[in-house]
Amino acid sequence: MDNQTYYRLPKKPKKKSFLPLAGLLIVGIVATLVFVFTRNAEVKISTYPDDAEIKINQETKAQGLFVNDDLKAGTYDLVVRRSGFRPVMEEIQLERGKKMEKEIQLEPINHPFELKTNPREAQYKITTANGEVKEGQTPLKEEVPAGNLHIELTAANRSILERDYFHDSEDTLYWHLDPEGQIVHLLRSIETGPSPKGAVFNSSGDEIWTTHLMSKREGVGIYNLEGDKIGGLELDGHGGVEIVFSSDGSRAYISQMETDTVFEIDTQARTILRRFKTHSTWCKVLELSPDEKILYVSNWSGNNISEIDLESGELIRLLPTIKTPRGLYPTKDGQNLYIAGFGRGELMRISLEKGNGEILYKSDGAMRHIVADEDKGRLFVSDMANNIIYLYNINSGEVSEFVTTETNPNTIALSPDKKILYVSCRGENASDSYYVPGPEWGSVFLFDAETGEILDVIIGGNQPTGLDISPDGSRLVFSNFLDANMELYEIPDYETLKNGGGGRAGNYSEDLKK
Repeated sequence: MDNQTYYRLPKKPKKKSFLPLAGLLIVGIVATLVFVFTRNAEVKISTYPDDAEIKINQETKAQGLFVNDDLKAGTYDLVVRRSGFRPVMEEIQLERGKKMEKEIQLEPINHPFELKTNPREAQYKITTANGEVKEGQTPLKEEVPAGNLHIELTAANRSILERDYFHDSEDTLYWHLDPEGQIVHLLRSIETGPSPKGAVFNSSGDEIWTTHLMSKREGVGIYNLEGDKIGGLELDGHGGVEIVFSSDGSRAYISQMETDTVFEIDTQARTILRRFKTHSTWCKVLELSPDEKILYVSNWSGNNISEIDLESGELIRLLPTIKTPRGLYPTKDGQNLYIAGFGRGELMRISLEKGNGEILYKSDGAMRHIVADEDKGRLFVSDMANNIIYLYNINSGEVSEFVTTETNPNTIALSPDKKILYVSCRGENASDSYYVPGPEWGSVFLFDAETGEILDVIIGGNQPTGLDISPDGSRLVFSNFLDANMELYEIPDYETLKNGGGGRAGNYSEDLKK
């Protein structure tokens, strides 16, 4: 057999069938078409102003922005409204499988607008929401379209004031221009009853309670932050001295010197729940124990502290103290109570377990009020006679002069973050009596609580006395005892104060004398 080479021809490749793939493609297209043409409609409605109410078929859906990706196709009644603007009412048609986006601009209505200032004459520049600029001199009274107003005010020897204000009804504004250099801003002066002694924000920070020391009719007045009087308390025909709130805000405790009584108040009903007798004389400052089961009361003429059980309302014991005790601070661990003695300028610590105490420091002045930064082991104590705020180190027992102040520093407060120390100074007394205005105005200082640097200074009225900071640290209130009013201030953040060059620190003294 001849040598021959045989080659096997390759098999013909089988033709691929595209039918399954085409089928899948067709199924996908059909499914997509079914989804598109059977799914519900999508809608997005936005408004100006961005808090306008959006109603669909008479049902409120949102404010400012309404988004829904699953509305049935059909015709809907749309209403967009906001006070101060003309409403929009129209029908919208939603189609199956389609998205409708709509932006609605409400037309502003002109409303009466009045702007008054202190000082009376100031230059204003007002930019309306549509960009129109109005310039002139206060007082201003005219019709202005609703919307956001950017207001800039200037006057000689005053700090520039710039604010945004949303105008949507008849408005009358009364704005204060602060003295040149001052960083904190006066929002308003609030008239009170006679002799406002204490001034305290409630636990939520939306009310100010003030005691009227020498009032026979109303011992406490209650005000909102707009300065409106919204309530009051009659305390059995006498005035109030100091107030402290429970942490949840449901209870307030108010001391009354003449009757040696502490009133427990239901803050919602604004009614007296109980009356606690101190079994001593001339009660002043109140402090709650950390667990809020015990109330401590300093007795000015009794030279002791009443320890009251809040469950039973009964006196547990009287703790003997230094002469004329006033300021109190119970430590977080519940072991000690610090007392500021007014009579001889003594700082005392009482062991709450044993009931005995020791004098830690004597200034020969008149110690009045205590605030604490216990995390850093520090107590700040005001001394009215020496015009000094003392710093006591809880851990080492060392005492130092933290800052000097103007005459008669009384109430002090720390900001919630413990970075700012506020000090109220009553000012120089009149030569014959401190019951009448003296030769100078009072003042309020803002100190850096770490360095003692002055951050800003406020010139107050006649005898600033009550002083408090709102829970969020944004507001300061103090009472002018002889003027029957309070002043409410807006406080910027710490960094703004820190970088403010001392505010009025360099030139405030020239304005103290009347």
